[in-house]
Amino acid sequence: MNDHYITKNIKAYYKRRLVAPFTYLAALAVAWLILPLSGMLRPMTLSENDTFQNAYETESRYIRASLSDLKFTGYTSERMGRTAGYYYYTMRGGQCVIVLLSPRTCEEGLPTIDSITVTGRLVCGQDNFSVLLSNMADDLDWTASGIASEVSQYYLSEPDMHLAATVLFFIAYFGTIVYAVIYVLLCLVYIRFPVLSPPCQNLVVYGRPRQLLAEAEEELATLPQLATEDMFITEHYFIMTSPNGNAFLPISEILWIYKHSTLHKFLWYHFSISYTMHITASRHIYVNCPKNTKSDIDGIMDYLAEANHSILVGFNEENRLRVQQRQGRPLHIDKFYSLMRRRV
Repeated sequence: MNDHYITKNIKAYYKRRLVAPFTYLAALAVAWLILPLSGMLRPMTLSENDTFQNAYETESRYIRASLSDLKFTGYTSERMGRTAGYYYYTMRGGQCVIVLLSPRTCEEGLPTIDSITVTGRLVCGQDNFSVLLSNMADDLDWTASGIASEVSQYYLSEPDMHLAATVLFFIAYFGTIVYAVIYVLLCLVYIRFPVLSPPCQNLVVYGRPRQLLAEAEEELATLPQLATEDMFITEHYFIMTSPNGNAFLPISEILWIYKHSTLHKFLWYHFSISYTMHITASRHIYVNCPKNTKSDIDGIMDYLAEANHSILVGFNEENRLRVQQRQGRPLHIDKFYSLMRRRV
């Protein structure tokens, strides 16, 4: 067995774990470049000389514009049985433009609005917009082509900004970025200093993790007593080094071991059965060893039971209650109960 076998597997495990966050961060970066996310986050302020058409053609979909002398067209936008917005028109740069305001902004359809600053999404008029212009032409006794030539085909829609959804989206977007970056940094720390990783630090309840790791490494390198594909037993330690995780425990601290099977199937075809060994140790330490064969699990369980005769073997209610009695409640649960009793 090579020296520092456990350490090497811990490093390899966290190197594999880097793939997912790096892939996710790359996908978010591509989405930022392809989609108008920066415009949603910081809408462009439209100057008086800029037109809706110019802004739309430069891919500035989300803008902030100051408008004056808006007049209600008498038409609203209905979505899912409710009024989503009110259509207003005004003159801008010698051209008539349409603005769809949210009910709160226009106070449910004020006849006129002297001035207002609107943040919204530029939309190229489609069928509903054509219907609006046709109705306005009838009201003004114009032709549809005549009013279409006077009114910009691009309009500013405040309801399409979806402010609440946008805020939630960016909270999730940047929140997951922070989470992914922190996860990457932790993985890099664990790769550089394996003794700081959870498989080692979880054993702080039994002593110094660095010392326990060194002892397990030395015994695995010199005196392995039983070995399967990814599980090992030495004189004093149970060790697991698998693609699903790493763990090592002092055999003297193990209280209970049992296994269960998992049937793997696709549609109606059952193609394999794998076995998972569950280990419960003192101080509320739990280790799962998934995706193993029955012979490997049985061999490990038999050897552990022989090495430590106080280990309970097999899943049943009697063993569960005995382990619960031996372990007691976790320290933080005892503190919580004590606090509640004082308050009551």
